[in-house]
Amino acid sequence: MEKFASFIHQLEISNKTTDKVDAIVRYLEIAPEEDRIWLIALFTGKRPKRTINTTLLREWAIEIAGIPAWLFAESYHSVGDLGETISLILPKPTHIIKKNISTWIGELVDLSKQTDEVKKAYVLNAWSGLDIPERLIFNKLIGGGFRVGVSHKLLVNAIAKHTGIEANKLMHSLMGKWIPGQTRYEDLINGLDLDTNSSQPYPFCLAYPIEQDVANLGEPSEWQAEWKWDGIRGQIIKRNDELFIWSRGEELITHQFPELEQLLKVLPNGCVIDGEILAVENKQVLSFNSLQKRLNRKTVSKKQQEETPIGFYCYDLLEYDKVDCRNKPMSERRQMLEQLISGLQGNDTIYLSKVIEYSSWEELAVIREESRAHNSEGLMLKKLSSVYNTGRKRGDWWKWKIDPYSIDAVMIYAQKGAGRRSNFYTDYTFAVRDGDKLLSIAKAYSGLTDKEIREVDSFVKRNAIEKFGPVRTVKPELVFEIAFEGIAESSRHKAGIALRFPRIKRWRKDKKADEINTIDDLKNLLNSTRHAD
Repeated sequence: MEKFASFIHQLEISNKTTDKVDAIVRYLEIAPEEDRIWLIALFTGKRPKRTINTTLLREWAIEIAGIPAWLFAESYHSVGDLGETISLILPKPTHIIKKNISTWIGELVDLSKQTDEVKKAYVLNAWSGLDIPERLIFNKLIGGGFRVGVSHKLLVNAIAKHTGIEANKLMHSLMGKWIPGQTRYEDLINGLDLDTNSSQPYPFCLAYPIEQDVANLGEPSEWQAEWKWDGIRGQIIKRNDELFIWSRGEELITHQFPELEQLLKVLPNGCVIDGEILAVENKQVLSFNSLQKRLNRKTVSKKQQEETPIGFYCYDLLEYDKVDCRNKPMSERRQMLEQLISGLQGNDTIYLSKVIEYSSWEELAVIREESRAHNSEGLMLKKLSSVYNTGRKRGDWWKWKIDPYSIDAVMIYAQKGAGRRSNFYTDYTFAVRDGDKLLSIAKAYSGLTDKEIREVDSFVKRNAIEKFGPVRTVKPELVFEIAFEGIAESSRHKAGIALRFPRIKRWRKDKKADEINTIDDLKNLLNSTRHAD
């Protein structure tokens, strides 16, 4: 437990992805095999069910600490985490208990069948034999709420670095159906009884943003134009009678979209399609805000599927009849894709991304202005003669996005950044007017030059009003134009509105705080965009 607690602490204080990866690798090198399997289980959501009711834990902690309930409540309010609060208020340990993390978990699983008296005796003995960091881990294991800021992709990359096994093969193995207490670590990472090659995706072909007059691209007839959809870029793979869906972030996300699993019945084997996962209703693409309701869910209920149906819009065909066709020209791959999709029977979840007809760049520019009416970010331009490249290759694929929305807002909070910006206030919170008050609407940290960052940092240090941990409240005087891609209702935000991809467009030194936008301006903008859904 001591080594595991130290390892978790290292993860929590690390800001860089590489540091987190190295911390996981170091732990894997020293941990016994039975603890390695539980590391993967805990980090991928396969943690044990809650063993003991948290109300009992709270009562026992108050009793042992000898404090009134109101003081515990105040402490909990200040700390913000029940497990951490309990670990801090308890008396110092009276003895030392040394057990592996797998042993603790096994005992807690067995404890679930015991009486409350037996559970209490076990927990109190554990509390008195563990230091504060170890108690915290123990409490989180009891409560069934073990969370750590490590994505599946980061975990897989760390295991790949430790074992030398390809990351996509590991992702296939780890995302499969396996039981922590019944699976050996070596069997899991080596994909025992799995053909990990069958799930392997291709590297995605990516586009550069166009920063020139589109007329410089040459003849319009040499280019294919499509809507640039705002969803989850992915590859659908069917091989050996199995279906896999990979995100561009190299995560296996098949289970998140059960509607798409019906494609297993209609797609041919040896088939890989590149496209976009979108919220689709009556063959109409919905906004990203609709899609967001379905993202990162461990399970998806029938009601959620009905409220936010999912579809897959196809861009490209990368493999057909088990043959890699990425080196064929775009025009030929498109023809093959059209033939494949048109031949599917009983399908209502997979669609061809429309090829836009146009005869001149001027005509296409007018069409591009209609993007938001289609819940699109703009246009994709793909050279008909281009192969499907790995990554970005300048000149073959371009994204021609529409101009973002923007508002003027005033900075009200500032916090120091990370990495090379750790000495400067670079993370800002912005507000709009709500009558005589200011209402926070967005956070942003990109868009300023190094010189501007130093100027703002100096302002914050001279004009800080209050301090809340690392956050400084500042005089509401600096006005910035905030650009964003979309706007949606949000119950999680005080303003009731969330901005998509907010960033600083420019510092409005020409404006004063009483000239900024109002919350009514944003509500009007929100209402004007609703017709698209």
